Amino acid sequence: MNTDELESALYWAERRVLGIQTKLHQWASGDPHRRFDDLFNLVSDPAFLLVAWARVRGNKGARTAGVDGRTVHYIEAERGAEGFLDELRSSLKDRSFRPLPVRERLIPKANGKLRRLGIATVTDRVVQASLKLVLEPIFEADFHPQSYGFRPKRRAQDAVADVRHLTSRSYEWIVEGDIAACFDEISHPALMDRVRKRVRDKRVLVLVKAFLKAGILGEDKALRATDAGTPQGSILSPLLSNVALSVLDEFIAQSPGGPRVKQYQQAKRRRHGLPNYRLIRYADDWCLAVSGTRADAEALREEIAIVLFTTMGCACRGRRH
Repeated sequence: MNTDELESALYWAERRVLGIQTKLHQWASGDPHRRFDDLFNLVSDPAFLLVAWARVRGNKGARTAGVDGRTVHYIEAERGAEGFLDELRSSLKDRSFRPLPVRERLIPKANGKLRRLGIATVTDRVVQASLKLVLEPIFEADFHPQSYGFRPKRRAQDAVADVRHLTSRSYEWIVEGDIAACFDEISHPALMDRVRKRVRDKRVLVLVKAFLKAGILGEDKALRATDAGTPQGSILSPLLSNVALSVLDEFIAQSPGGPRVKQYQQAKRRRHGLPNYRLIRYADDWCLAVSGTRADAEALREEIAIVLFTTMGCACRGRRH
């Protein structure tokens, strides 16, 4: 397939993918309890795989190899995109596809510590990208508007603006927190339970779990099992972490002083000495704006820590301002 043919095929593939994504999102939004079946055929659909390949190819990491040593350029030179995708689709359809361990790189942070980054093979990246194309529109229907991290058409600046807006409207206390080693500690059983709330297709569930359990090849060449967490740096990790951490958004949304409280109810709560509060989350960083007392802010911080630990196995660090 020459360049012009590939570009034409990609154009039509993107239109097909967008149309299906729109339907998935509409169905998920229309029925909060709907569990989706037959999603695996979309993950292995030629259009979804082609769009996934284009996104992996366009990423900065295209020149970086996983444990198999193959880059995007190598695959294009060796087999060509069409041959590679045909072979990948066949391995998905006959269930012979198995993710390989991610290659670990330790990246220095500004504070002198090291951040663990997992580099998947190009093949695994394409499958993850296809999975994301299918799953994201479904779970986007469930995510709360106060969640801003790694979501379409949302930025960190939007989260900052939300915090500023709340502090100008009688929310006197801000509890700033993050989730310690979020990508390393998320409970796999708890995460899979949340994925199952929307996904009935066992083939997709097996595929997601296989990526979680793929393992890590460390810089010391030692292979480590992954019994918890989602590899930081993988295409699927941001979506899965949002699926997991949305338990926090739901907890605040359903709480008596949360965002569902009407304005007259807020005033009534304040007259009775009860707090009102709003959560703004960007991935594993969050701010809780509290209209109440310092004691209210500290109590809510402790409640958040308990919710995250008991539901997802994550430790929480919080600071008040």
